[in-house]
Amino acid sequence: MERSEALKIVKPHLTEHRYQHTIGVTDTSVMLAKKYGADVKKAEIAAVFHDYAKFRPKEEMRQIIKDQGMDLQLLSYSSELLHAPVGAYLVKTEVGIKDEDILRAIRYHTTGRVGMSLLEKVVFLADYIEPNRAFPGVEEVRKTAEQSLEEAVLQSLKNTVQFLMKQNQLVFPDTIAAYNDILLSIKGK
Repeated sequence: MERSEALKIVKPHLTEHRYQHTIGVTDTSVMLAKKYGADVKKAEIAAVFHDYAKFRPKEEMRQIIKDQGMDLQLLSYSSELLHAPVGAYLVKTEVGIKDEDILRAIRYHTTGRVGMSLLEKVVFLADYIEPNRAFPGVEEVRKTAEQSLEEAVLQSLKNTVQFLMKQNQLVFPDTIAAYNDILLSIKGK
């Protein structure tokens, strides 16, 4: 599927602001994929569809998680996490994309996970650092991304965990596990 076709499919599902975010994530994913050797086409398509389910009704997303036997602990955490696994499911069933690499990059773009693939890291980081984002710490992560994908993903996970803790919000276990996994891989080098 070409980028223009993918964008036409996703645009009706997004607000204008979120569509501009999606363009930024897509461009950043392509740049990171080229820099770090990930599959550029898969990075592009995963990025276009990463927020496909973002504005689906929360009850619909909760029901899909239950009906599809997804990780039910998702339902105990912020509803912001629901759109990623539900999005991967809907991209597969509604759009017809069956490539598991792309679907995993969509599924884990909010939480991360242990053993993230290069493609998953690219989309995860692109979502965090795309040019339309402006929040404390993002510039530091952008600079780190110029030198090391691993270090940039680690810093983005650390920032996310710290932010959630400061807000007295729950931190999804996969996010902590992803942080630990990447930290161990960096220290092991």
